[in-house]
Amino acid sequence: MKPLSGLRILEFDGLGPVTFAGMVLADMGAEILRLTRNASAGAAVISEVGGEVMHRGRAAVGVNLKDSADHARVLDLIAGADALIEGFRPGVMERLGLGPDIVAARNPRLVYGRITGWGQTGPKADQVGHDINYAALSGALHPMGEPDRPPRPPLNLVADYGGGAMFLVTGVLAGLLEAKTTGRGRVVDAAMTDGSALLTSLFHALGARELWSDTRGANLLDGGAPFYRCYACRDGRFVAVGALEPQFYAALIAGLGLTAEEAPQFDMAGWPALHARFETLFAARDRDDWTAHFEGTDACVTPVLTLHEAPLHPHNLARGTFALQPVPQPAPAPRFGQTPPTPAPQPAPLSLDEALNLWR
Repeated sequence: MKPLSGLRILEFDGLGPVTFAGMVLADMGAEILRLTRNASAGAAVISEVGGEVMHRGRAAVGVNLKDSADHARVLDLIAGADALIEGFRPGVMERLGLGPDIVAARNPRLVYGRITGWGQTGPKADQVGHDINYAALSGALHPMGEPDRPPRPPLNLVADYGGGAMFLVTGVLAGLLEAKTTGRGRVVDAAMTDGSALLTSLFHALGARELWSDTRGANLLDGGAPFYRCYACRDGRFVAVGALEPQFYAALIAGLGLTAEEAPQFDMAGWPALHARFETLFAARDRDDWTAHFEGTDACVTPVLTLHEAPLHPHNLARGTFALQPVPQPAPAPRFGQTPPTPAPQPAPLSLDEALNLWR
């Protein structure tokens, strides 16, 4: 049994955050049917973007929502669901005859999870965009990157997944808890701009105390501090240094053969020179040599692993952080108890009739 076992959720197939949210909910045990845009019953199309990793743990069901018979069957599925999640632009579900008001008439306790870039309301609600746009408008993108270069996109981790999918999951789970008490569902309006903005709370707090500036690369956590950034090694690979606290910084400079007098930690005027010195030191040895050198110390130095290297690191292997079969992929998180979780396989596609029989 997993924490969400017994919950039934409909996922209207899409890209980005709704797919990731569906994966996370399925990993935690929810029974999810992923409705795909396909008129051929039982021959659901598997998106090349999500593949067997991000579509794991839930069956695809081919539907044509413009067909009256399929539409009626989807409403029957909704009647037996605890929640649905969708990532269409505002108004699409309403035009398909599956908006919150119609759905609530069939199932008053249903939690209706919606994920968009700009949100369901606001002057930009109907405009298109991607992760980089939502992170930019929320203020989350500006601090990222080198001070003399344009901001660097943080993959699609900030808006799509961190500010989007994970807040959709949080909102849906909160709605399900409420519905269990009240018997009434709720619409969850998860906007990637809202979530990305919330992720920057710490930096607003620091800014209010004049401990954070808008100058990129001049702050404690944005690469400005020489003891909190990455360094290139002799072999062209990298180490990450995160020695923030004084005792950790002391272990770092000791490992580098320096003294506190040579390398004062919070002399900000001296940070550029100290950064240059650290660069020279780290460039003198290979990444794995430095990793072994600092292993077991409190210097907070770790290798920067590639996506291919990470699954094979001894710590990740010991915890089962990655599953290596059928293809290497991150294992479900968080874990509940001591047993490392394993990703559920992607079930065979279902027809709408098969899906209805499954949920009866």
